Amino acid sequence: MAMFTLDEARALLPRVREMTQHSYELVEELQAQLGATEHPRAVRQLEARVNEVLQTWAAAVKELGVDVKGLWLADFDSGDGYYYCWQLGEEDIEHFHRYETGFAGRRPITLLD
Repeated sequence: MAMFTLDEARALLPRVREMTQHSYELVEELQAQLGATEHPRAVRQLEARVNEVLQTWAAAVKELGVDVKGLWLADFDSGDGYYYCWQLGEEDIEHFHRYETGFAGRRPITLLD
């Protein structure tokens, strides 16, 4: 896994954000179709497609050296015992958490200064 300074993580974030937003929109569209059908075969096909989009997104993010820690969550390893943490909907990397605390331990990035 790659290590990132905060500047490096922020430089890569637009790409991660774009990939995540695109995948999120695909999943939302597929879920809307799922809600509109009760045909078992169509439901199975749509569910398989949702899974495929999620797996493709996670693989693409990981390929950049970024950890995927949950749905629409990306962690950039600082190499210093914590991750710079981003989730869909955030414009910038504004949080971090220690390796052992996970998302529940997110704190404002300003506390690192």
